[in-house]
Amino acid sequence: MEIKEKTYFRLFRNICKAINSSLNIAEVLKLITENVTSALNVKACAIFLWHKKRKILEVSATHGLSESYLKKGPLDADKSIAETLEGKSVLVSNIQKDPRVQYPDEAKKEGIASILSVPISVKDQIIGVLRIYTSEQRNFSEDESEFIFGLADMGGIAIENARMYAHLKDAHERLIADVHQWFEFGAVR
Repeated sequence: MEIKEKTYFRLFRNICKAINSSLNIAEVLKLITENVTSALNVKACAIFLWHKKRKILEVSATHGLSESYLKKGPLDADKSIAETLEGKSVLVSNIQKDPRVQYPDEAKKEGIASILSVPISVKDQIIGVLRIYTSEQRNFSEDESEFIFGLADMGGIAIENARMYAHLKDAHERLIADVHQWFEFGAVR
């Protein structure tokens, strides 16, 4: 089901507002997955953040996927649509016939027919993957694809902003604790 171009702009703006309404990374990721699922009328959406050292994609937020599907096992970055981590968007139109799908039987049981996997990057560094799951084999129009790519880019910015905020908040709290400790040290003397 294709959405008209004007509707994409409105949806994109509304999703950007929702994403920018919070600096809590879990909340930001949840907002992205919920809004993508709703806007594109798809089965589900998930965001995986890439742990380079462990070589896995870690589930960070989902909407529309069952707990049993999420617990199917870890996503090996080298076995689960690996081209996405090279910066390429990948459409797996038939999960049963594509060797890039790490858990095809579990996906079929979940009712997934196709997957669109889009890189999430910040400053030319891939930090994760946005995956869109459909219950029927589906190709995405050029407008839908551009909408999705734009959301993945906004998601990368939102994730980076939330991470920077968390880092600054932690540093601020440590600084305050240090100042209190110095005052207590001076008061004891």
